[in-house]
Amino acid sequence: MHTSKKPIGFWSAVSMGIGAMVGAGIFALLGEASAISGSAVYLSFIMGGVIALFSGYSLGKLGARYPSSGGIIEYLSQSYGSGFFTGTMGVMLYFSAIVSLSLVAKAFGNYAVTFLPTNEAEQLWRGFFTVGIIVLFVLINLKGAKDVAVWERITVGVKFIVLAALSITGIIYLDPSLLSPDNYPPNKDIFFSLAITFFAFEGFRVITNTAEDMPDPSKTLPKAMMTAILLVMLLYVAIAFAVFGNLPTDQIIAAKDFALAEAALPIFGEIGFTIVAITALIATASSINANLYAVTNVTYQLAKDGELPAEFGKPIGHSREGLVISGILIIILSLLFDLSEIAAIGSISILFVHTVTHLGHLKIRAETGASLSLVVIATLLSLIAMILAFVYVSQNSGHIAYILIGFVLVAGLTEITLQKIAKREIKPRIV
Repeated sequence: MHTSKKPIGFWSAVSMGIGAMVGAGIFALLGEASAISGSAVYLSFIMGGVIALFSGYSLGKLGARYPSSGGIIEYLSQSYGSGFFTGTMGVMLYFSAIVSLSLVAKAFGNYAVTFLPTNEAEQLWRGFFTVGIIVLFVLINLKGAKDVAVWERITVGVKFIVLAALSITGIIYLDPSLLSPDNYPPNKDIFFSLAITFFAFEGFRVITNTAEDMPDPSKTLPKAMMTAILLVMLLYVAIAFAVFGNLPTDQIIAAKDFALAEAALPIFGEIGFTIVAITALIATASSINANLYAVTNVTYQLAKDGELPAEFGKPIGHSREGLVISGILIIILSLLFDLSEIAAIGSISILFVHTVTHLGHLKIRAETGASLSLVVIATLLSLIAMILAFVYVSQNSGHIAYILIGFVLVAGLTEITLQKIAKREIKPRIV
């Protein structure tokens, strides 16, 4: 345990959670979700928010009892002990972080090409920008990037101003007929869209990593978690109303790679489109920079604990070799899959880890003092959402289902191999 010179209070934790959730995801995923649930996408965001709220309650109680920067890894080791299962989940969390970054890089490429004239080389340029932004920030981090906290706060502020302006103005001028239930797709499609929309909430778990720096985590952490998720859910629903209240669904689907910028056209004209597109570039670039640093730390810690090959932890430049390896993996994922596939892989992976974490919470509930019914609901909602998402991808992208199964198998095999070689395992930090 350590004590921070600058303790994280309630609003600081809320801000961090909001910043992690309202990242590049909303710029990238709104159009993809609309392709499944149409103008009813706001219902999908509400459902995703409800699942996140119950998950947030469970994780908040775990974080209050076990205030560790290890977050979910700490909770898993407390619930299941050291060994194969906890180690495999650690590797799965690393995979999820890589998937998340590949989605952000893909979103950057999609918005970057909107500034170029439409031509046959558009796909090549999209790939160029996607790979280029990853390579750029890998090189920057290798040189030893300075603390970017101030830059991150500025970008979060810019995102919020632009999204709030778009939401408020869009709602003022919306056409109610465009949001009529008569235009909704079948109910099952709304539920299936959770495969994508939940991924826009997954960043809330970063609040658990701040617990060690909170003066009173038992009170602050759960409240901060709930507040951040509620505020983000309200913002997402407002954005959905603004977008689908001003553009026909087929037009949004046609521009799904840059749907938010397209929605600004009828409200603010070309200037609005350009501002939203630039904001998306800033948001995605900022997210890549911040998350590459976090992933590097994760790979270093896991390598040190024997959960990833030792090469991940070796120094290279002013960073770690894990940064380069992670960058290569992000590039491969971003080139192999489209946005909806990446989002589905990320959502299902995170929901799987959440389900396992909540099940483990039931074993140690006497320690956390959590409500049995609320933890059970969190477990069931995460499990049901995961099953719905898996069914959807199995029906529409069968190869993704095999990739997800492969992820679990690779994580398990990696853990077995490393335990045999390194003879080390993740251990609980909090007694």
